[in-house]
Amino acid sequence: MADTRRHRGAHPEDARLFGPGQLPTLRRAVSDYAWLLSRGYAGPSSLKLVGDRHALTARQRVAVARASCSDAARAARLARRLAPEALTGQWVHVDGYNLLITIESALAGGVVLGGRDSSFRDLASMHGTYRTVAETDVALALIGEALASLGLAGAHWWLDAPVSNSGRLRGRMLALSGERGWPWQVELAANPDAVLLARPEPVVTSDSVILDGCRAWANLARHTVTQCVPNAWVVDLE
Repeated sequence: MADTRRHRGAHPEDARLFGPGQLPTLRRAVSDYAWLLSRGYAGPSSLKLVGDRHALTARQRVAVARASCSDAARAARLARRLAPEALTGQWVHVDGYNLLITIESALAGGVVLGGRDSSFRDLASMHGTYRTVAETDVALALIGEALASLGLAGAHWWLDAPVSNSGRLRGRMLALSGERGWPWQVELAANPDAVLLARPEPVVTSDSVILDGCRAWANLARHTVTQCVPNAWVVDLE
């Protein structure tokens, strides 16, 4: 079936699954899951144990997994995190879909998770195809304004080449940055994760694999949401 979504907003059940009454249970689940991860227990079996104990739905379990990490991973990520203000005059390398989809979700009223490592993450899913939505252009503009306000030397965006429509999105981004005078480079890569892990410059992502291996990172999804989307639905599970 073709993907005809015009927004990347909330799931119909999210008001019930992530409402105020659910937050204490979800936060306990994140704490329990992190405790198990910190002691070397396997992720999938630990998530099942925690999910069963707290009677979580499949979507709530995804949220708990995305918001959690071990104590060691949390400490290491926070030690390599740069404050947005520290990026002035620097180039950053951006995990393109990771950042863009989070801001699209925030604009559309979707759940934005606040995780243990301070990152903001969405609950959207992308399976090999990216479709622009009503919020795409606004999201790109807000990200661009947020980056420009920090006085960056430039932003090098990386998009997944195997994902359908990456080339079209690249053209859209280059046109926008050209109009606004933003120093952006946008490239397609077969494996952006590998590219970002190899960069000596700061990276912009909330991807756990990259956060665990990069030299330095910036929490620009959180910065952009906080500064530009004040009414975003942030579910803080930190």
